[in-house]
Amino acid sequence: MQIDKSAIRVLIVDDHLMVRDGLKVFLSIYDDLKVVGETGDGESSVELCARLQPEVVLMDMVMEGMDGPSATARIRARYPEIQVIALTTFDDRDLVQRAIQAGAIGYLFKDVHADKLAQAIRDAHWGHSTIDAQAARVLMSPANKESRPDYLLTPREQEVLALLAEGKTNREIAGALFISQSTVRLHVSNILRKLGVHNRTEAATLALQQELV
Repeated sequence: MQIDKSAIRVLIVDDHLMVRDGLKVFLSIYDDLKVVGETGDGESSVELCARLQPEVVLMDMVMEGMDGPSATARIRARYPEIQVIALTTFDDRDLVQRAIQAGAIGYLFKDVHADKLAQAIRDAHWGHSTIDAQAARVLMSPANKESRPDYLLTPREQEVLALLAEGKTNREIAGALFISQSTVRLHVSNILRKLGVHNRTEAATLALQQELV
C-alpha cells in the first residue's frame, strides 16, 4: 500500500501495549495521520526518531527507565523539528511542569476524545500548543499562585501574550493586532525574555498559571 506522503507522521511511545494498540486504532480513521512506529520505552523513542523521522510524537509520561519528560527533552534537543505531545493518566503538577519545560507542545490525558487528539496532532504539526483544561487547572492551582511576580509586560505585550496563549501564529497575531510579523516576533522575543521561559508553550503555560491573560 502506498503511503500518503502528505500525512502527518506519528510515533507512539507508551509502555502499555493495549494503549499503543488503542491509539493506533483511533488514529487509523484519519487519512491525514499516519502512525509510522511505536515503542514501549523512552530511550528507544529517541533512536526511532532518528530512523523513522516522525513529525509528532505521542509520549507517555510515566515509564520505567527513561521517563516521558526526559525522553521529550532529549528528542527536542536533538530533533527540534519534531513536536511532542505529552499523554498521561496523571494530573500531578510537577509532571505537567516537567513535560512543558522539556519542550512538549501539548499535554493531554489519555481519555481524550479521538477527534480532539487528532486535532492536537495537527495543531502540534503546525506549531500550535494544546493543553488539556484539567492540566491547565493543575498549573493554576493555589500552590502555584503563592507569589505572583511583576513581569513588567507592556500593554501591547500583554495583548500578544493573550493571543499566543490561544495558540495563534505570528501571522495570526499580526492580523489581529494590525501590526507586522516582524513586530510580533520582537514582542514575542521580549515576552519570552521577561517571563524567563524558552519557548511559546512555556510562555502560554506560565500565562495561564499566573493568570496573566
